[in-house]
Amino acid sequence: MQRLFEKRGLRTLKLAREAVLEEKIDSKEVKDALRYFMERWRDVARPGLLSVVCESIGGRPEDTTDVAIPLILIAGATDIHDDIIDESKTKYNQPTVYGKFGKNIAVLAGDALFFKGLSMLNKICAKHPAIVDIVKNMFFELGDAEALELQLRETIVTPEIYLNIIRKKAADVEAHTRIGAMIGQGTKKEIETLGEYGRLLGMLIILKDDYIDSLEYEELKHRIQSEHPPMPLLFALKNQKAKLFVDETLQKTKLKKEDVQSIRKFIEEAEGFHETAQLIENLIKTAEKQISHIANNKHLALMLNATRV
Repeated sequence: MQRLFEKRGLRTLKLAREAVLEEKIDSKEVKDALRYFMERWRDVARPGLLSVVCESIGGRPEDTTDVAIPLILIAGATDIHDDIIDESKTKYNQPTVYGKFGKNIAVLAGDALFFKGLSMLNKICAKHPAIVDIVKNMFFELGDAEALELQLRETIVTPEIYLNIIRKKAADVEAHTRIGAMIGQGTKKEIETLGEYGRLLGMLIILKDDYIDSLEYEELKHRIQSEHPPMPLLFALKNQKAKLFVDETLQKTKLKKEDVQSIRKFIEEAEGFHETAQLIENLIKTAEKQISHIANNKHLALMLNATRV
């Protein structure tokens, strides 16, 4: 799937990069920040997903390119702003725009991507006016999810409450699968089916990231200190013995390596990893059933399989 996404997405990504960098910007810092981000922004998944969904119902993958370009820019803007909210100064061992250029320049760079993406999308939507509503609904739901997620930094919630927030955050992936189905001229039933598939796929991607973050020292430490506990830890906190220990550890102003290692050990002993893996499997089965009537669902099924842990 990664090879397929790169084959279909790299050209679209190049066009998106050129569309941004052709804009006249006098501020050297903002221009440098945009160039820095776009040269490292390897989002081939979204254009790949659009094309695969379109193709699954008989559409032409290349028909998704014009829509994919502004959606890449909008997704990039969201990514920059998310790093500011999460105070993420590094990602994948490289400085984020926020980490390299500071908060103010990062906000302005994100805004520039938003406006460029939305203006391009507005021109395209003469052919597909319903896309505007899909993108609008996506932003409202993502914004709601971000606001609810901020509250998780102040209090520990149940896995069920967090799962509801995850479902809201998956609005991004659902928007792309709905749009792909519309461009492929799917029936109303196909669009709804692939929309729900996208919602489930988005949830699975987030849950897998939570699972991986819980295994890696730096990521788990960052999640606990600067964001919110990942799903495996929330499942573990249902165990009272683990909860007493973890609550005491979480109250520390600065976590040492041994503290994080102890939390990870307690997640495992309290079956937090097992319950998260089981939740992922259940969602995969639901999504597989969702696409069982889609004729060309091979790649859709492969994407689901990639979320297993």
